[in-house]
Amino acid sequence: MTRLPRTIRLDGSDKVVFSHAAEPGEWAVPGTFLFWGRAADSLSRKEAIAFRSGFLGVDSFGHSTLVTVQQAGADERAAMVTALARQLVTQLGAPSLAAALPAAEEEVALCESLCQQHPLNTLVALHRRFDGDAIVEQFRTLKPRDATAFSGSHLQGHDRAFHFVEEVDDHVDLFALRGKD
Repeated sequence: MTRLPRTIRLDGSDKVVFSHAAEPGEWAVPGTFLFWGRAADSLSRKEAIAFRSGFLGVDSFGHSTLVTVQQAGADERAAMVTALARQLVTQLGAPSLAAALPAAEEEVALCESLCQQHPLNTLVALHRRFDGDAIVEQFRTLKPRDATAFSGSHLQGHDRAFHFVEEVDDHVDLFALRGKD
């Protein structure tokens, strides 16, 4: 058994911010190879968001803001490598499956090394930036905690990023507030 990243969707924002969102539960890779040789100013708004913070879902070739560390068997890992190699052929024009397999294997091995040190269900976020001609990746983790007042079973132990509290005031005079420091 090994550990690999799976996409997770805690809210609907991925469907809005990415041109194509990954489906929850897909095996994922960082996917930085999609941006090699591209200039920052050549990216559309949604491509720039995918560049900054998107993991690449292997099955859909869509992006996800977060992944979670999950256990995978040898057969699942092999299927992930093959699926990614197929995507490299169909989506990016690799000459053949045989030519794409080593690149897919390298990307999955990177994922394994990223996940092996983290407990299962750890959330991982990605931040990329251009540094001259190089691309720099930074990974952040958030470990699940016991249920709190704001978490729910649908969040798998992860708290919401925001908690909204309704505050009722009978009357607010915005014009009167405008002149106050």
